[in-house]
Amino acid sequence: MPAVVGMDVSLSMTRPVSVEGSEEYQRKHLAVHGLTMLFEHMATNYKLEFTALVVFSSLWELMVPFTRDYNTLQEALSNMDDYDKTCLESALLGVCNIVQQEWGAAIPCQVVLVTDGCLGIGRGSLRHSLATHNQRSESNRFPLPFPFPSKLYVMCMANLEELQSTDSLDCLERLIDLNNGEGQIFTIDGPLCLKNVQSMFGKLIDLAYTPFHAVLKCGHLTSDVQVFPRPEPFIIDEEIDPIPKAINTDLEIVGFVDIADISSPPVLSRHLVLPIALNREGDEVGPGITDDTEDENSANQIAGKIPNFCVLLHGSLKVEGMVAVVQLGPEWYGMLYSQADSKKKSNLMMSLFEPGPEPLPWLGKMAQLGPISDAKENPYGEDDNKSPFPLQPKNKRSYAQNVTVWIKPSGLQTDVQKILRNARKLPEKTQTFYKELNRLRKAALAFGFLDLLKGVADMLERECTLLPDTAHPDAAFQLTHAAQQLKVASTGASEYAAYDHNIAPLQTDFSSSSTERM
Repeated sequence: MPAVVGMDVSLSMTRPVSVEGSEEYQRKHLAVHGLTMLFEHMATNYKLEFTALVVFSSLWELMVPFTRDYNTLQEALSNMDDYDKTCLESALLGVCNIVQQEWGAAIPCQVVLVTDGCLGIGRGSLRHSLATHNQRSESNRFPLPFPFPSKLYVMCMANLEELQSTDSLDCLERLIDLNNGEGQIFTIDGPLCLKNVQSMFGKLIDLAYTPFHAVLKCGHLTSDVQVFPRPEPFIIDEEIDPIPKAINTDLEIVGFVDIADISSPPVLSRHLVLPIALNREGDEVGPGITDDTEDENSANQIAGKIPNFCVLLHGSLKVEGMVAVVQLGPEWYGMLYSQADSKKKSNLMMSLFEPGPEPLPWLGKMAQLGPISDAKENPYGEDDNKSPFPLQPKNKRSYAQNVTVWIKPSGLQTDVQKILRNARKLPEKTQTFYKELNRLRKAALAFGFLDLLKGVADMLERECTLLPDTAHPDAAFQLTHAAQQLKVASTGASEYAAYDHNIAPLQTDFSSSSTERM
């Protein structure tokens, strides 16, 4: 994900720091040393990352726009001037504008603020900004939380004791809280010196900029790969005690599916899959970069001559028009596919599905998918003119069936009259009578309209008393049975009151004899 580095160039950063056995340093020099270490690490392990450099005091300035050229970023560190007081709100506002102009509000971004912990003075200081946070209009809102997904890391050129002597640490922690808790504050352990600054930036690198290396497996074929950007742990909201789920370092391909079958599924994130080539001695020769151009070219030539499963997989998926289903962890899957940047260039990508046994409903449960050879007949047809997907759901969706809705009294009256008309034509209309009766019963139970069931039961009993002498004897038995079942359902305290229970016709001697005649 893109990164924005904000460097504090206020006068407080020029305060001297005594370092034993060497010349006097300023806090700004310590910050430059730490950022140089960070940029060198990213140039080696995160060379695809876009990074921008912003300097700020009471105002902010974009020194280097988003770039992958880390030499330019390091050169800019030596060309920074000193300005006036610190204004962290101005810096955050500048970061917000830069990211939105370049990436919009949907791309996650990491923000690294390097400061000495001084909050500024007077109007524009962090104390003043936080004190007036709840008194602002929408047009003058505080920049946090950022309108885009982000993590805010504050690198303090001060130790914990110095920050705790004032309220600086509390105010900085408030910034993390305002950013929805996404981020962390780093302080120097011990005295201010180059070694301790390296240690502090090393902790940031371990947390946010450690490359994710994995082993891609397919049967007996394996390949060492780097997944970029690093996959973030996923937290399942439905769990009572949410635990972050991280993907395994062993990515096992479990099968292949046509692109047309998997269509365009919803995914959590997308990542580049880059092969890591190893020379014969087992040392890595890619995807990192080297300082010497000749060494880099020779390393790439060596890597290009070594067979690599990742390259084979990428070419196969591209030619065959398929995707590979990869298992990321227990009941967690993703897909590998070829995505073209242009007519001549394409990349091997990996998309992560939501955790679960059935992330794509039209494919069914992933564990139940199998090879075509296990099927009795080819599910794609002899001429490859059909597909077994999408699977039809066992239960009809609520929007795919006729649902009983009573918006007006006339609708309810029509359904009751339909039941009574069929009741007068028993036993010829027995099946239709019970079909309409069960439809009304389920609708009444769904709406909690239990009085309706009792009312219809009374109507059926009345119809039973009004039957003519010429009526079939089975009609009286069916009406009495239906009325009793509705009364039981209206109490809601019986197994016969369950929503899924259906009232079945009463089996009588008359009904069995009529069935035999038919």
